[in-house]
Amino acid sequence: MPRPSLLALPFAATLLLPGCGQGHPELQNLGSDTMLEVAGAWAQAYHDVHPQIVVSVSGGGSGTGIANLIAGDVDIANSSRHLKDSEVEAAKKHGHTPVQHHVGYDGIAIYVHKDNPIVSITLEQLREMFGDGGSISRWSQLGVEIGAGNGDDDRIVLASRQNNSGTYEYFREAVLGGDSGRFKSECNNLNGSKDVVDFCGKTRSAIGYSGLAYATKAVRVVPVAKTAAAPAVVPDAATVLDGSYPISRPLFMYTNGEPTGEVKLYLDWIKSDAGQRVLQKCGYPPLRPL
Repeated sequence: MPRPSLLALPFAATLLLPGCGQGHPELQNLGSDTMLEVAGAWAQAYHDVHPQIVVSVSGGGSGTGIANLIAGDVDIANSSRHLKDSEVEAAKKHGHTPVQHHVGYDGIAIYVHKDNPIVSITLEQLREMFGDGGSISRWSQLGVEIGAGNGDDDRIVLASRQNNSGTYEYFREAVLGGDSGRFKSECNNLNGSKDVVDFCGKTRSAIGYSGLAYATKAVRVVPVAKTAAAPAVVPDAATVLDGSYPISRPLFMYTNGEPTGEVKLYLDWIKSDAGQRVLQKCGYPPLRPL
């Protein structure tokens, strides 16, 4: 696989490490769109205290990051899901042994337009909305009126992610029933986490799923209940860490083998209180209460 075009974000410029002759290449960090903003914030904060080190960050989805890690083209792959067995085997064929580093948590929030009056939703209702063969296709089936008098359709517009996304994979696992679950063909499959939220903010009849850190004033986050008899829970740091929010997951960084040198120092810093405070400031639940 050819080396990806890793575009350094505005916070990452190419710098030379002292004593390295022609200079040392920056750390290459690629993968999960869910983690893109926090990865950028980590890179900037680390550079502020270690100005000789640059971390070049790019998105593309968990699957893209993992594929490039397998090929040996990146130092760190960001992923919002575990590696699949097939990916581990592919890495071994390339002479690599991926090592998982748990760096934080995320809640997959359910987003609707800010004017959508829905109070809460259950996992079963989400499955009937997004799952292939599901019976819910109109807001009126949930007793919800959308855009009365504004010419808006009662039809539910689904905002999903592309299948290289770890968020797509986890939603399918947690909501649609795992590998046997399939999304409806009419889902709008969007490129990034931010794209899903922007779509819901502009489309009054839309509903979508994305990382909780991507909330904006244009959308509402809908509380989710495990069952019709259970309480509906809003995703936040406390409900993700205590397990009461039903669509939450760990966030990972992967390296080929145990990290050494600057990569190890960077990952150690990310998992330290200083790095976890950056994560928390970006809206993600940290590894532990701070």
